[in-house]
Amino acid sequence: MRRLVLLGMALAASAAAATLTEAEREKAIQHLNQTRAAVLRSIEGLTPEQWSFKPAPEVWSVGEVAEHITVSEGTILDLVAKKILAAPSDPAQVSEAKGKDDAVLRMIPDRTEKFQAPEFLRPQARWTQAGLAGEFQARRERTIEFVRTTQDALRDHTLPHPAMKTLDGYQWLLLLSAHSERHRKQIDEVKAHPGFPRRK
Repeated sequence: MRRLVLLGMALAASAAAATLTEAEREKAIQHLNQTRAAVLRSIEGLTPEQWSFKPAPEVWSVGEVAEHITVSEGTILDLVAKKILAAPSDPAQVSEAKGKDDAVLRMIPDRTEKFQAPEFLRPQARWTQAGLAGEFQARRERTIEFVRTTQDALRDHTLPHPAMKTLDGYQWLLLLSAHSERHRKQIDEVKAHPGFPRRK
């Protein structure tokens, strides 16, 4: 009897600490690939004038938005790998995060409500126009490789988000992808401004 109880506890612990399913990996990787392509299309072939055009002094240029996307890419992945996974699992928080995957992908790209980026994610001219696309590509590839290969129990660790409240590690990776889509839309807003420089 005692052996059966111990076996049951071991199986329960194993289930609780399960890695991502293939369907979860596929969903995240597909979205990461889609948003990567969209970001790269949005910044491709711009002149220096178009890259640096600001619709207003307080509004970011295409180059500044692209830098924010790129900085956030590495920052959020490190947050997942180094902070979220290092935190102890809290069953109540895990339960609170359940069912939010699609909400993250739907709500984060919605630009109805605007937010101020924290100082460490704000543009600081870290890369040239020529170098930024390659840096974004490298960081996104690192994210995709993490999703493809991680054996960590991302669903068992959580961290609150200012807008979405409690999210688990997997949802933070979906948020990373959705965040780039949100700001790709911001790039499109800058390019649609009447003052945006046109090619001669």
